[in-house]
Amino acid sequence: MGQASASDLAERVEDMIGPALHAMGFDVVRVLLKGGPGALLQIMAERRDGTPMSVDDCAGISRTVSALLDVDDPIPGAYTLEVSSPGIDRPLVKERDFVRFAGREARIETREPVAGRRRFRGTLEGVENGTVRIVTEDGPAEVSFRNIQKAKLVLDDGNSAGGNKRGGKPRKG
Repeated sequence: MGQASASDLAERVEDMIGPALHAMGFDVVRVLLKGGPGALLQIMAERRDGTPMSVDDCAGISRTVSALLDVDDPIPGAYTLEVSSPGIDRPLVKERDFVRFAGREARIETREPVAGRRRFRGTLEGVENGTVRIVTEDGPAEVSFRNIQKAKLVLDDGNSAGGNKRGGKPRKG
């Protein structure tokens, strides 16, 4: 990918396209650039009004992003553009995601161990001063947002990204 790292380029792309997508009624969830020959640029977006994304929404985003990238051309070489919605096991990428989905079940993986562990699954309780709070089977845990490598909502019965906010595991009964 040349001088700039894939994550730097992805951040630059997000900064470029964010305002245009916002004006179209969308929020950028995540931008990923997977390098090498035939690089892949993945744009994940969602509607700001909370309604489900359509194929036409993705096509419109793709056209807009393509036009913006053609002007500035921040990615060296050829790449494939892929536009999608977050889906039901939505990734949690920004601090505001952990606030928005408080009360929901999530899975978090950290870069560095926290209290001897790197994987947490439980109910999100939000973010305070850059620290994500999650209640696991072993009790409450706090993880620095900067230490989070990967996080996503957990799909269970009746607990989809757009569904209720009861969180926790499905009850058997």
